[in-house]
Amino acid sequence: MSAVVVFILFVICLMIAIPVSISLGIASVLPGAFDPSFTASATYVIRSMFGGLDSFPLLAVPMFVLSGIIMARGGISKKLFDVFAYFMGNRTAGMPCAVIVTCLFYGAISGSGPATVAAVGSMTIPILADLGYDRKFATAVVAVAGGLGVIIPPSIPFIMYGMASGASVSDLFLAGIIPGLLIGGLLMIYAVYYCKKNGEDKERIREVVGELHKKGFLAVLKESFLALLSPVIILGCIYTGVASPTEAAVISVFYALIISLFAYRTIHLKDIWAILVESIRTYAPIMFILAASVAFSRVLTLMQVPQAISAWILGNFTNKIILLLVINLFLLLVGMVMDTTPAILILTPILLPIVTQIGMNPIHFGIMMVVNLAVGFVTPPIGVNLFVASSLTDIPVMDLAKHAMPMILYFLLALLLITFVPQVSLALL
Repeated sequence: MSAVVVFILFVICLMIAIPVSISLGIASVLPGAFDPSFTASATYVIRSMFGGLDSFPLLAVPMFVLSGIIMARGGISKKLFDVFAYFMGNRTAGMPCAVIVTCLFYGAISGSGPATVAAVGSMTIPILADLGYDRKFATAVVAVAGGLGVIIPPSIPFIMYGMASGASVSDLFLAGIIPGLLIGGLLMIYAVYYCKKNGEDKERIREVVGELHKKGFLAVLKESFLALLSPVIILGCIYTGVASPTEAAVISVFYALIISLFAYRTIHLKDIWAILVESIRTYAPIMFILAASVAFSRVLTLMQVPQAISAWILGNFTNKIILLLVINLFLLLVGMVMDTTPAILILTPILLPIVTQIGMNPIHFGIMMVVNLAVGFVTPPIGVNLFVASSLTDIPVMDLAKHAMPMILYFLLALLLITFVPQVSLALL
């Protein structure tokens, strides 16, 4: 069976709404089923699935998922927002900018885009709406800024890329800092432009920010200090050599649990079972996709698909700039129709050999790939962040997509800088 037929069958499975993990499993088994002499028998595929899950770095994923859910239930996002609103609220677009910075910080806790949208959006969208901002604008800001959750470390997609490529997860985390800040900065520039063009209810904003100022800086800082400390502890443990990314993920779970139970007292012991159930429901689909993706990528390798695609692309696109633009366009299209995890696990073995042949650093390519797929979080038809944000406000997904489009253009501007200026990603390494 040819590789083209395998890909066509995989796409057909997705189009008839068969879950991604099952579609990958079917596509992995078919070549061996139709050709008994092919190495990838059903037994080989099953072994590959279990072997793909037997990875120490992957343990970080369920831990970061659990940590993010604990912090969402513990109301950490509200405490982060208050401290940023205290400093930025009275400036032009201060409150939307405070939301963007909150997404940056919360992304550094949860490692997930949709989790960031859910936790920050459920709290900040009503606040922005009460302050007179258009609900569609407020929701779109959270949906797009939530994409920073997979770029600012720690990031679950970086862990997946590290597993697929063999690149250092710690280096990927470090390389994601400047691109994340760059995108956050560009989104804030757009927010300022929007607010200058459409105006703000300055009186109402001053009233709300004034209440925070009445509390006093020390009181606001005291309430949010432990929440602000969370990403510092997680990343500090990794880069001082105290803990690996996986161990730091476990530390983040215990830290989130301790401050939510005993410091803020926003969750109780009786809530822990529900939190564990939610985290398992969140991670289990990721685990099945992961196992099937590993098997599928190994089958493709046996069929020599990466080598064939690499030879074709390098034979047809000799100019490095054109080649990188084509790869970016391809990844953007994939991000629109496929979730981040299977996209990374399937495409990394195919695309990484191509970019390394033109001298691109694997860490740099990892950042570029994740930023491309992060744009997919806010572009239909998949657009997970859009669906999460829509569920919070009942605004139709396509309406949100229209309001998100200008911010996506700023995201794409950052993507071009990240692609063609390697030091944006590699400066801290």
